[in-house]
Amino acid sequence: MKFSAPNARGGPPEDSAHGALVTTIRHDWRLHNILVVIPALNEADSISSIVEEIIAAGPYDVVVVDDNSGDATAVLAMGAGAHVIRLPHHLGSWRATQTGIKYAKRLGYDVAVTLDADGQHKPADIVKLTSALSTNSGHLVIGACTERGSAARRVAWRMLRATSGIHYGDITSGFRALDRQAISLLSSSAAVIYDYQDVGVLLMCDKAGITVTEVPVEMLHRKNGKSRIFHSWPAVLTYMLTTLLLGVAKRNNTRKARNRGR
Repeated sequence: MKFSAPNARGGPPEDSAHGALVTTIRHDWRLHNILVVIPALNEADSISSIVEEIIAAGPYDVVVVDDNSGDATAVLAMGAGAHVIRLPHHLGSWRATQTGIKYAKRLGYDVAVTLDADGQHKPADIVKLTSALSTNSGHLVIGACTERGSAARRVAWRMLRATSGIHYGDITSGFRALDRQAISLLSSSAAVIYDYQDVGVLLMCDKAGITVTEVPVEMLHRKNGKSRIFHSWPAVLTYMLTTLLLGVAKRNNTRKARNRGR
């Protein structure tokens, strides 16, 4: 079984005998029931220590999805003990993450945990998310830190909650744990259209009946780089326009469904 190059719609790699080979899936590589998925783009400065910390905090398997980095991210991740999927084209953070989620589904993992490569998320907190997943009735757990972020982030959160109708505290956290049902939904082709792992994904989960819960976690300062969304007001405005459209569309669809039911 193989992962080939991204499909024509720009989504994650799919099974195919054609296209540029990214990686071969080895079913004997799976050692544990939890897979930690790390999308990474030019994270050579931090990836080794993050992978090592995750493995030490385990038992977890780790896959790094290298989003066509121009540095040694992939080599360093492998050297630290991760399995690496190297994408032949830059797909963006969410599609790289979805590639790892598809990998989790293909190998039959019970749980997938998504975690950023920039050092914000503490590997020691993975157990908080997985424990909440096993003890609560939810299918997806968000590692939430509502105290973090700039004024731009807080303004965006308030507006997105108001327009989309979602009520979660930390809607942009990339630190999440998914059970098999959430893995199946978010590895589907329907999830390919999103650019960010936040409002669109949460709205999709809501529509599909996927229960989402949150657990508080501490988030650290980035080891390197900056947020691609919240580093400037123009970037924030672009992000908000995209997600506001999703929120409005969701509310309109909900209203139409209610009217049909009358």
